[in-house]
Amino acid sequence: MSFDAIMLCSYGGPRGMEDVLPFMRNATRGRGIPDERLLQVSEHYKLFDGVSPINARNEELRAAIAEQVDVPVVIGNRNWSPYFAQTLTELDQRGLHRVLCVFTSAFASYSGCRQYREDIAAAVAQIGAQDRFRLTKIPPYYGSEGFLAANVSAALAAMEDDDVAHLLLVTHSIPVAMDENSGPASAHKTYLVQHQELGEKICAELSDKLCRKIAADLVFCSRSGSPHQKWLEPDVNDRISELASAGVQSVVVLPIGFITDHMEVVYDLDTEARKTAAELGIRYRRAATAGTHPEFVKSLVQLINDAAEQDRTAQRGEQQGGEVSWPARCETSCCLPCDGYQLRPTEFDQISAPDPRERKNHV
Repeated sequence: MSFDAIMLCSYGGPRGMEDVLPFMRNATRGRGIPDERLLQVSEHYKLFDGVSPINARNEELRAAIAEQVDVPVVIGNRNWSPYFAQTLTELDQRGLHRVLCVFTSAFASYSGCRQYREDIAAAVAQIGAQDRFRLTKIPPYYGSEGFLAANVSAALAAMEDDDVAHLLLVTHSIPVAMDENSGPASAHKTYLVQHQELGEKICAELSDKLCRKIAADLVFCSRSGSPHQKWLEPDVNDRISELASAGVQSVVVLPIGFITDHMEVVYDLDTEARKTAAELGIRYRRAATAGTHPEFVKSLVQLINDAAEQDRTAQRGEQQGGEVSWPARCETSCCLPCDGYQLRPTEFDQISAPDPRERKNHV
C-alpha cells in the first residue's frame, strides 16, 4: 500500500459525566453559547452516565478495517480525545506521514467533509508538521455497494414479519443553506440529493426482496441552533405523529445518515422517537446502523485500496481511467456551510470548480 497509515476521522464523544460540558464547549466552539445553555441541551447525557456510544463503535470499526489492511489504522477526533493533533503527533513520532483519511460520515456536507479537512489542517499546523504530512481521503461512500447492502439487510430484518410497517429513513438535519452548498458543484449532488439517491436504491431492493412495493419517507433528527434558521424537515417525531393521524399502525426507522450508533441514534431515535410512537400507540422498530456489517467493511476496504492505487498512478504521472461519478479531489467550493463563507485552509489537495453561486441552477 502507498500509505503509511489510515486515520478514521470522527466526531468523538464524552466518556463520563465529567467530560460532557468540556465536550459540548468543543462542539460549539466559536458560537458564544454560555455554559448554562450547554448544560441544558446536554441533559440527556445523564441517561447514559455521560457515555457516548460513538467511541466504542468507532473502535469496533477501526479493528474491523485493521484486520483487512497491512498498515496501522488509528482514530482521530474533532471534538474529543484522541484529538486530531494527538493522533497526528503520534504518527509523526512514528514516521508515518502518508495518511489516508476515512471520515465517519458517508455523505458530503460541511460538517461531514469540509469541516473535517479544516480541522485536520489546523491540527497539522498546531503541531508544526505542515512540511511532513501528505494526507488524502476516500470519497463519500453513501453510494457504495456495501453501505447499501448493510442498510437493506437491517431494514429487511425489521420489516420481514411486519406487512404494514411504514419505513422512515432518518438522517441528521442540517441548515438549508448548508444543504444548498453541500457536495461538489460539478456533481450537482447536495446532501439532500445524496440521501434521496440512497433511499431510492434501498426501497427498490426491499421491494424486490419482500415482494411488495416499499416506499419510504426521508426524515430528520437532531435539529439545533436558532429557531429562526431553516433546517431540513420533517422531524422524525412530527412525521410519526402525522402517520398516526393517517392510521398507520407500525413504523420501522432506518438511520441511514449514521454509519454507527451515535448519541443521535440512541437518544433521538431509541429514546425520543420511540416514546413518541408509544404515546401514539404505534409499533416502533429501529433498524441497525451499518456498523461492522461485513459488506460495509468490505466496501470501505475496497475504497481504501482504490485510493492507494490512484495514489500510485498519480505518482507515476499517469491519467486516471474509467468513469468518475464523484471528483477524486475536493473542489474549492465543495461543501460550504453557507453563501459567502470565508474559506479556511484545508490539508487536502483541491481543484478549481464552478462558482458556488451556480449551484442554485442545479438543485
